[in-house]
Amino acid sequence: MVAGQRNTADGVNVDVSMKIEIWSDVACPWCFIGKRRFESALENFEHKDGVEVQWRSYQLDPSLPEQYDGSETEYLSQMKGMPEAQVRQMFDHVKTQAAGEGLAYDFDKVVVANSFTAHRFMHLAKEHGKMDAAKEALLSGHFEHGENIGDIDYLVRTGVVLGLDEAEVRGALEGDKYAAEVRADIAEARALGVTGVPFFVLDRKYGISGAQPAEVFAQALRQAWGERSPLTVLSGTNDDGATCGPEGCN
Repeated sequence: MVAGQRNTADGVNVDVSMKIEIWSDVACPWCFIGKRRFESALENFEHKDGVEVQWRSYQLDPSLPEQYDGSETEYLSQMKGMPEAQVRQMFDHVKTQAAGEGLAYDFDKVVVANSFTAHRFMHLAKEHGKMDAAKEALLSGHFEHGENIGDIDYLVRTGVVLGLDEAEVRGALEGDKYAAEVRADIAEARALGVTGVPFFVLDRKYGISGAQPAEVFAQALRQAWGERSPLTVLSGTNDDGATCGPEGCN
């Protein structure tokens, strides 16, 4: 178990008994859905005040340029070798699942861009205790509002909204600050055998792959609480446990 304390939003120290690491990419549609489902399970978990959540970086396509000159449909069609009509059908399924979690995806607005700078921004936000808020803002910006997650000006504006210093954010992103931290997260995911995201690691005991239903997360939280064992990937039986990998999203 992870020992120590953390500060809650109101400044009260609570014992941290379990750490949950979530590998995900800002450019992953199932990662936002998985975030909502996990949050639902955690909200109803009786030991939620003893849980520390940490976001870890992962890139589905590190080879992307800063911005792809084309639509999300065109990009996935090219990457997966699928007809555009089939890609749009896949989007419809994802949009339906997202809507079930209160998310309004608009794939026609999505700006296809490399997510590396966004991950560096996330690590900067972590230094200020704003990592979860940054993750929420970037996922919503990307999938619901058509923002360019590779654009430094957008990331700076987002940082200011979160209460970060504009000059600090711009200085970090215009340089290469936090690049090593992003690469370390990706390397650790590789070492753990992560091949798709979202991927949830509970106290380094259990791994959960995909945007599983809230009930699966709830069961895993109960099972992992107070237990010690080697990391075991828990397989869900529901088709909603979908992931995105280097070859695209399921």
